[in-house]
Amino acid sequence: MYLNSIFSNPERMERLGDIAQSSFLPLIEAAVQFTLPLSVISFILGLFLAVLTALARISTVRILQWIARVYVSIIRGTPLLVQLFILFYGLPTVGVTIDPFPAAVIGFSLNVGAYASEVIRAAILSIPKGQWEAANTIGMSYSQALRRVILPQASRVSVPPLSNTFISLVKDTSLAALILVTEMFRVAQQIAATNYEFLLLYGQAAVIYWVICFSLSLVQGQLENRFDRYVSR
Repeated sequence: MYLNSIFSNPERMERLGDIAQSSFLPLIEAAVQFTLPLSVISFILGLFLAVLTALARISTVRILQWIARVYVSIIRGTPLLVQLFILFYGLPTVGVTIDPFPAAVIGFSLNVGAYASEVIRAAILSIPKGQWEAANTIGMSYSQALRRVILPQASRVSVPPLSNTFISLVKDTSLAALILVTEMFRVAQQIAATNYEFLLLYGQAAVIYWVICFSLSLVQGQLENRFDRYVSR
């Protein structure tokens, strides 16, 4: 019905074409200026937090284990959207105001840190204990063994799930529109509000998200192949 109304009306088709053409560049600019930087910054910070959390989880210090468990439980047990709303809309009620972009970075970083920590922890635990023993035998300390022996091997194991986490993060950045970050989906909402062509603008944004994520999946495949070169078959 919707498509019939478009194809049967040349003027409407021309109007939609003009809207799609004029909105394409603003959407791409928003993706380059906000969506991708938000994803990259949040993932890097989240990955750093994930490594610390994973090490705390496998530590013999009970207090560190407890803190890490509570953090992971809270983040994994609450929706990401609720976490963003608490940071941006909730904290100002107690006198803590955070601008939209930093609030989004904090929220996404905390979320990535919790989920990625489980991936890293599982990767570290998958390394045979003989590797630790061999490192100790040649006089390496715990930190040296971790840095030179364990983490390089664990990184190969964790590449596929961490890559999937990053791709999911790129899509999740659309939630930042709800806390006023002018990323790509926010721009699509703003343009659609002026011409009421919601299906066209949201569909256009969806295609750009798909192209970005498809490109990232190709990069993921290359990374996996690169790491697999060092694995004996």
